[in-house]
Amino acid sequence: MAYYHVPGVAIAVLKDGKVVQAAGFGVREAGTQEAVNADTLFSVGSVSKVVTAATTLRRVAAGKLDLDRDINTYLTTWKIPKAPAFADNKVTLRMLMSHTSGLTVWGFEDYLPGEKLPTIVQTLDGVAPAKNEPVRIDFEPGTRMRYSGGGITVEQLVLQDTTGKPFETIVRSELFQPVGMRRSTFVNPLPAGVGNIAKAHDKNGQRAALPRGWESFPEQAASGLWTSANELGAFVGALIDSYRGKGDFLPRTIALQMMTEVSPSVHGLGPRLEGDGEARIFHHGGSNDSYKAWIEGYLETGDGMVILTNGTEGNKLNVEIRNALSDALGRGINPLVRTVELAPAVLADYTGTYRLDARVPNDLTGNLAGHFEAGTLKVGLSDGVMTMTRNKQQPVQLLPVSPTRFIGPVEILPLRFEFLRNARGAVYALVVERGNARVYFRRDTGPGGAK
Repeated sequence: MAYYHVPGVAIAVLKDGKVVQAAGFGVREAGTQEAVNADTLFSVGSVSKVVTAATTLRRVAAGKLDLDRDINTYLTTWKIPKAPAFADNKVTLRMLMSHTSGLTVWGFEDYLPGEKLPTIVQTLDGVAPAKNEPVRIDFEPGTRMRYSGGGITVEQLVLQDTTGKPFETIVRSELFQPVGMRRSTFVNPLPAGVGNIAKAHDKNGQRAALPRGWESFPEQAASGLWTSANELGAFVGALIDSYRGKGDFLPRTIALQMMTEVSPSVHGLGPRLEGDGEARIFHHGGSNDSYKAWIEGYLETGDGMVILTNGTEGNKLNVEIRNALSDALGRGINPLVRTVELAPAVLADYTGTYRLDARVPNDLTGNLAGHFEAGTLKVGLSDGVMTMTRNKQQPVQLLPVSPTRFIGPVEILPLRFEFLRNARGAVYALVVERGNARVYFRRDTGPGGAK
């Protein structure tokens, strides 16, 4: 926590679908003695999407919504504009929850104290005070995967338009009350009166979002949940129990669909999924400016975890806590990887520009299709360190684990890179993998390109 300048952490650990330990570490606000505990409220960012999905599936289970119906038939206050360029414009709830809808807007910016908050329709149309572009279809629904907070905002509007109720009211009835999440809320700005709130901190561990001390997240379904380790742990347990047929929060048939990948996505109906047998897990991260969160459930064993932090660098800390908990539970989902030393001359042979080969089927590119949408990677070498630059982002270090294979930055789900050398000795391509997804890049010829 000190290394990453994260003042506060809350953790819950599950066994057999139940929270067996929950605790807080550090403080809610830097410079104070206000201790974090298992009931401290944190913003959990995109973990909100899994809670939203579970709420929607409760409505599906009750026969009020259909996963495969055109959602424009549900919407009354706003509709998805047609996209004549594509043969099939129909968007469904199944597509929204699995991020295969073709809708734009990856994520949303936070709102500081004093900033005006947009309505849901202003967000969907990209109209001020919303800070995002309009949410629109830009590839044929169902054919590709691209993470879309915009799509989850449409899911929120489906719930509101079909019930005539505010989102907070719907979730409280369908999810918070059945699971026992009494302090959790989607209300933004979060009222100070709820108490025991983890305040926001920047990358240096300094207080942020002053004077109030926390940001607002008006895109409720996508990123607006405030909750605690205890209560989010209970939610993870409810999903595990439903899948294993030990609980009635969701019918087992619905829970099975929730925990099954929707091709070509790495997502099921809400959570991300990976692994086999006892290593079969669902998970999701959350990343608002000052808060980072992680949930994970082991579907066959009933184990699970929740990690909540209130610092900008909390995602890096979450990786270390998550891997330690996985090992402590005896799962070891991310086994230890040791790097190797490669001479600068070996690394230099990989430098150059690589362009995405669009001929690889979407079924194989899966969750990486949107990740590398710009289509160009630049591999460079600086002071003996190999780097990869995507779009206009900052270069990231690639760490060698073999003469041709590298891993990307430390993440819970790290990217893996493999350079391909042909029978003539030339490096001609680069394969990037994560989970069940793979993208393929061809190296440019000419100066700095393939030999």
